[in-house]
Amino acid sequence: MKTKLAAFLLWFFLGWLSMHRFYLGKVGSGIFYLLTGQLFGLGWIIDLFLLSGMVENYNNKRELKNIKATLNVG
Repeated sequence: MKTKLAAFLLWFFLGWLSMHRFYLGKVGSGIFYLLTGQLFGLGWIIDLFLLSGMVENYNNKRELKNIKATLNVG
């Protein structure tokens, strides 16, 4: 389970390195953001509004994966 607090702290202090995206397993977009300077600074601001949903999405996918593994489904 990833926490919103940890994600927002990473966004605030290490967002310029895309650490919040790497924390949530978004390696591809994390590298892209890192190489473009957070989309020239705009990505850092946009992520402020998207981050909560990104954490919930990560946790929901993780929970679904655990349920499928428990039920031995695909």
